[in-house]
Amino acid sequence: MHQIHRTYDKKFLVIQTASIGDVILSTAVGEKLFQYYPNAQIDYLVKKGMERLFDGNPWVNEIFVWDKKHKKYENMARIIFQFREENYDAVINLQRFTSSGLFTVFSGAKQSFGFRKNPLSLFFSKAFPHQFKENWHETDRNQQLIVSLTDAIKINPKLYPTMKDFALMSQYKTQKYITITPASLWFTKQYPIEKWLDFIEKLNPEMAIYLLGSKADKEMGDLLIKQTTKNRSLNLAGKLSFMESAALMRDAAMNYVNDSAAQHIASAVNGKITVIFCSTVPRFGFGPLSEDSFIIETQEKLSCRPCGLHGHKRCPENHFKCASTIETNQLLVRL
Repeated sequence: MHQIHRTYDKKFLVIQTASIGDVILSTAVGEKLFQYYPNAQIDYLVKKGMERLFDGNPWVNEIFVWDKKHKKYENMARIIFQFREENYDAVINLQRFTSSGLFTVFSGAKQSFGFRKNPLSLFFSKAFPHQFKENWHETDRNQQLIVSLTDAIKINPKLYPTMKDFALMSQYKTQKYITITPASLWFTKQYPIEKWLDFIEKLNPEMAIYLLGSKADKEMGDLLIKQTTKNRSLNLAGKLSFMESAALMRDAAMNYVNDSAAQHIASAVNGKITVIFCSTVPRFGFGPLSEDSFIIETQEKLSCRPCGLHGHKRCPENHFKCASTIETNQLLVRL
């Protein structure tokens, strides 16, 4: 938690207590508020572990961290009392669950904005539909909540790796490199390991390859390293912070990712990105936002795709054709 002590002409609170990708996408709201109200106090509520995504951020005042796993409701009450002391002009709730609705309703803010899907939206000042319009991104859905406070012009999410982050990553930037974030929480959103291996094997042997991900992804990275003949491959999964990963991705020749949080990290620093969509589809509105972005999908027409918004632990049809029919050459043409 960090705080800047100064006098503000407006006070805003943004609530996004979901996971990495959603929190990164929510930064577009903070960016827009700061653009319009450079002398405003902009605070955030996130779940524990997500606070590091705001390291180096120049416009965030305070990060309220909600520990949902330890004394969940006691921590909620404590934070709500802190909110009420702030006397916010507006709270913008990007989450659609009851818990975020409670934070919103009891915040004491003069105005409250959120989505109609939130069970407590009846008590918001204004509630908006969370709908999948053609060509709408999640950032468009989020920013509709603050149109009355700003305007309708889209702005992208942004992360702020520090000079220290870039300095630490400079050791990996002495040669041309790509990053690969091979894992996903969902089986049907993860490009198969044998397909990743085939791609790696066909890369230029002079290309450095950095495998990224969380500690939970280290085993998959180790397996890829063990099976590949490319001696320029290095498994960094679980070794880098969010911001160090962002600093590395920003300058990569290309970042290869699944439809996962990694694409949003790369987009938030405008890194070159290639996203592989297996069971999910870009029209859900969670695609990449970098200037140099590319989406890879199967070229077969599958009646079962998409099979869900978030993916599954296994292919419902037991064939996983949405991934297996993607050709390695579709990835290689991006280099």
